[in-house]
Amino acid sequence: MKKSYTKDLALFGGPPVFAESLHVGRPNIGNRQRLLDRINDMLDRRWLTNNGPYVHELEQRLAEFIGVKHCIAVCNATIGLELATRAVGMKGEVIIPSFTFIATAHALQWQEVTPVFCDIDPATHNIDPQRIEDMITPRTTGIVGVHVWGRPCDIEALTEVANKHNLCLIFDAAHALACSYKGKMIGNFGDAEVFSFHATKFFNTFEGGAITTNDDDLAEKIRLMTNFGFAGRDTVIYIGTNGKMSEASAAMGLTSLESLDKVVGVNYRNYQAYHEVFADMLEFKMVVYDETEKCNYQYIIVEVDETITGISRDQLVKIFHAENVLARRYFYPGCHEMEPYCSYFPHARLLLPETERLTKKVISLPTGTAVGLDDIDKINHIIRFVVEHSEEINARLTGE
Repeated sequence: MKKSYTKDLALFGGPPVFAESLHVGRPNIGNRQRLLDRINDMLDRRWLTNNGPYVHELEQRLAEFIGVKHCIAVCNATIGLELATRAVGMKGEVIIPSFTFIATAHALQWQEVTPVFCDIDPATHNIDPQRIEDMITPRTTGIVGVHVWGRPCDIEALTEVANKHNLCLIFDAAHALACSYKGKMIGNFGDAEVFSFHATKFFNTFEGGAITTNDDDLAEKIRLMTNFGFAGRDTVIYIGTNGKMSEASAAMGLTSLESLDKVVGVNYRNYQAYHEVFADMLEFKMVVYDETEKCNYQYIIVEVDETITGISRDQLVKIFHAENVLARRYFYPGCHEMEPYCSYFPHARLLLPETERLTKKVISLPTGTAVGLDDIDKINHIIRFVVEHSEEINARLTGE
């Protein structure tokens, strides 16, 4: 018989259900000894950065894994987006979703390109191709699609729109390493795709990212830009920046790559367990993945229906935090509500009804190698207790 945790909820004066915090995005750590061996080897060589052997090896192995011609490792995905934006020639206005991490918008703005926010498809949480054409102006030069939660955009529809209007097309694939679209790995689409290997991602290089492309000329241009435009020891032929990945980050990446299948397996196990939790609960709509495609199952995402639960998403987050379950709101409140964009486009919300709705409903729950089935069972008890006692809980929360 499963233990009941309801009497111990912090909301009712008990200690937190979890003695230690259970985080969304807690880093996955590969084989420590393998990592330390690589670090020691790096120190013995005294080659710490500037396109060392570990960076080259990581680029080669990732390119083979994705099945793409070129993979350029970078210091982080934000710089990667800036490099890709500039390399493909985006300027003027570029259409992006507002339902994304702020870096997608900032990477454009940093290059003095205006992000124009497009609404999303409520079924996929990705940019809605049908709404893009209404936002195209004479100043529009490109589209940035974001593979939210690792679920691919409607790549065919976006490609068709881009080709029709002669627009650049890149993808923010921060969530989508090891995912596929119609049997082809993400990383092969558009002019280029940009991955994040931040510590919170299921595959990490401490901090880092990569740009992938099948365009030889574009790849050469990005490599130049990543290293200040140097084409030789003393020859600069193009404007660039310092976007290089360090050897230490690449060492972590190679170590993470060796345990990638194991991490994905744990993510899938947790995904199935959560799916069982929410299968009979109309109050919550869990994001599901297409199991006919490759997927990293990195995110456990749930939409909270306050009209049924009587508890808002924000109230549920507060309850979880009291129990040391550090669930998160994504991507709240939407890029269009953040500076400088809310000042530039004060009425953007009128064109983004689905984005506005979703940012108030979505919650991300902990998963990854730091989360076990017992942890998910405890989260299940918390959720069911909240639903069963929603009126009393709501009164306690609103009475504070």
